[in-house]
Amino acid sequence: MLEEASEVFENMLKSSFPLTFIVFLPAVLILVSPLPAEAAHEFTVYRMQQYDLQGQPYGTRNAMLNTEARTVEAEVLSRRCVLMRLIDFSYEKYQKVIRQSAGAVVIILPKNMSTMPQDVVQQFMEIEPELMSTETIVPVYFALEDEDLLSIYEQTQTSSSSQGSASAAEVLLHTATANGFQMVTSGAQSKAVSDWAITSLEGRLTGLGGEDLPTIVLVAHYDSFGVAPWLSYGADSNASGISAILELARLFSRLYTYKRTHAALLQDNVAFVLCLDTLGAGDTLHLHVSKPPKEGSPQHMLLRELETVVTSQYPDIKFSMVHKKINLADDTLAWEHERFGIRRLPAFTLSHLESHRSAHRNSIMDVRSKVDVKKLARNTKIVAEALARVIYNLTEKSAPRDLQIFTEQMVQEQQLSAVIDWLTSLPRAAQLIDKDSSVISTLEYIMGRYLKDIKRHYVKADKRDPEFVFYDQLKQTLNAYRVKPAIFDLLLAVCIAAYLGAMYMAVQDKEKKKKESIFDLSKYIDKTIRVKFQGGREASGILKGFDPLLNLVLDGTIEYMRDPDDQYKLTEDTRQLGLVVCRGTSVVLICPQDGMESIPNPFVQQQDG
Repeated sequence: MLEEASEVFENMLKSSFPLTFIVFLPAVLILVSPLPAEAAHEFTVYRMQQYDLQGQPYGTRNAMLNTEARTVEAEVLSRRCVLMRLIDFSYEKYQKVIRQSAGAVVIILPKNMSTMPQDVVQQFMEIEPELMSTETIVPVYFALEDEDLLSIYEQTQTSSSSQGSASAAEVLLHTATANGFQMVTSGAQSKAVSDWAITSLEGRLTGLGGEDLPTIVLVAHYDSFGVAPWLSYGADSNASGISAILELARLFSRLYTYKRTHAALLQDNVAFVLCLDTLGAGDTLHLHVSKPPKEGSPQHMLLRELETVVTSQYPDIKFSMVHKKINLADDTLAWEHERFGIRRLPAFTLSHLESHRSAHRNSIMDVRSKVDVKKLARNTKIVAEALARVIYNLTEKSAPRDLQIFTEQMVQEQQLSAVIDWLTSLPRAAQLIDKDSSVISTLEYIMGRYLKDIKRHYVKADKRDPEFVFYDQLKQTLNAYRVKPAIFDLLLAVCIAAYLGAMYMAVQDKEKKKKESIFDLSKYIDKTIRVKFQGGREASGILKGFDPLLNLVLDGTIEYMRDPDDQYKLTEDTRQLGLVVCRGTSVVLICPQDGMESIPNPFVQQQDG
């Protein structure tokens, strides 16, 4: 077999140049192809929120992605995966993509959010509630930018922009040469997570006087909320609140260690709840209430003491009370204290935000850089001073307004910063934190250092009529495969057909040349030739026609008679045959009649000599 193959290649090399060029050119192009070897890239993508609240679906309802990539500049986005960079993102473009029935949306985020212009960040934070407030069938993913993903985006953008060119030939040429990418997720379709438990932690510091003492409850939610659960780090909302409440637990645990400073609390058996939320920035503090406190009540005492501490120790801080009634028609509560207000417990929320509608509360842009540790320490000290004045009833005891229970050094900025750094390194969306999460166990450990009777409380949705439902497949791997568009397949098919046609014509031409006669008898047409046949017969006549197989047509044919005793010896006798057809397989010799003469056999003479 190898010998036959070598013979074939040897014959091809010896053959004409076009055939060798046609056969070997594709092999050379394949061997020296400039296309990169990497045909696929992998990226981690994070899906937009998907949950049900009170039976109402929110967020994206699909997780499967298997479609070709485009950017928003393309004219046709139907059933395409639209890539959008955050710096170019707008709600109008997003709505355009949804209206055109795109197959998916991938929003590319910078790795470092703090490097983004503030106007772009603010615009996206304002858009986030709109993205989550409606149900979207199209799968929406977020990805962190890297070199490979940016390269894919730029190539896709170039391909998408060329579709608007004036010349159809330019569009066709660019489409055929541009690289496309097929975006495919590796995960399955999302499904509801059953029997999910939300964990709450409780600890206490018990005052002197027994179990009948009133209780002041400090509350801070540890979970975060944003358009993508795996990107929700919740720095200001509410890692700042958790850091503050842990620092308050440390400070008051020191006071409760000694009997001399162990509080007996208030004389009346009244409790209020103080919720801490978004305390890591700003030069304002707002006490949000659902019902203004009455004069002389513990709630009013807290309001008064907060005003006293702020005006006497931090005159640059603007403090105010914000009154907002609870709207029971909304699916979600505005502030954490409203959950206690519904149960007729006096409650407040302290925040540097004036409105619950602020975009800073529920955004993936709420990252570590949004928290100023010095301002967080200042706000923590304000809360600690106000609580201490309430607990020890210092105003009624005529204590000075500028009396400081805790010095600046007692509020440890380093510990606050460490807690903030730890919390903002972990996404803390409610559907990501189960009862075995490291977030729960670590918070439980820290609380156990300063508080007593640490307990866990679990809340699960009703199985028959669930109040909330979470879904999985929130983090997946996206594969980008390098492909060519459909028009390229058509052009490739045409090129292959042309190539095969050229090879066929070359082979046919070579076969045709093989069948052609090596004799060129056209110059002897209408001339007298002499033909010798197998067996010794000879004839002469005028050549009228021939074919590649040397079948001859002679006119006026004369046959030369042979000697009866010697079949190979001619005599002087002839006979007229007229128009005859001579079969080519019998022809031995053809020569022109003119100039032909018989010569002696030189070999016979040599033998005789």
